[in-house]
Amino acid sequence: MRNTERAGGHGGLTAYQTELRDRMLAAPVVPAPEPWRPVFEGCAPVGGLLGIGFATHPENGHDLVMVVSHDGHGLLDAVTGERIARDRDADPYPERDARADLSYPGPGPIADRRVHIAGLFGGGLHTGTDDGWVVEVVSPDWPHDRVVLSSGSAMPHRAPHGEGWWHVFHSYHSELRAVGFSPSGRTLAVATSSDVTLWTRAPAD
Repeated sequence: MRNTERAGGHGGLTAYQTELRDRMLAAPVVPAPEPWRPVFEGCAPVGGLLGIGFATHPENGHDLVMVVSHDGHGLLDAVTGERIARDRDADPYPERDARADLSYPGPGPIADRRVHIAGLFGGGLHTGTDDGWVVEVVSPDWPHDRVVLSSGSAMPHRAPHGEGWWHVFHSYHSELRAVGFSPSGRTLAVATSSDVTLWTRAPAD
């Protein structure tokens, strides 16, 4: 690599990488843009959270968030924030038979199905939606991960913060477990070892 490409770099980073890192560090946490709205005032505390997954309510079609923690399994309505089911006796650890897909039996209204969980033991959630929203995790001051929401560009970080990309969450207090959208694209979830933060938006017309 030419010296001019490394000019201004820090710690072996190129000038571009240093600029990008500095932009991430300088961006404050801001509310997610419209049409997103927070489901909770802040977050929902979940001590010892291990992972989360998505399902759909069989009656009203709402996105549901299944939470697996040391205290069992819980189910949240991702539109209202209501805790609609809880099973304190459920085993929080993956079964050791043929469950390589990290799925767990659902509680309450989804007791007849299994839910794929992403978190401490692996797995993943959707990182994009059909209409162009993208979520990613950046760590300019590792181990404190930041969650960045973007829309409308393959290189959103070239635009000013708040115009195409938004720093919506900073996990400085707990370890990040999972970040992503529901399959419907109507819910964005961030789960740490101590809580869940959700954003929702109305279905498209």
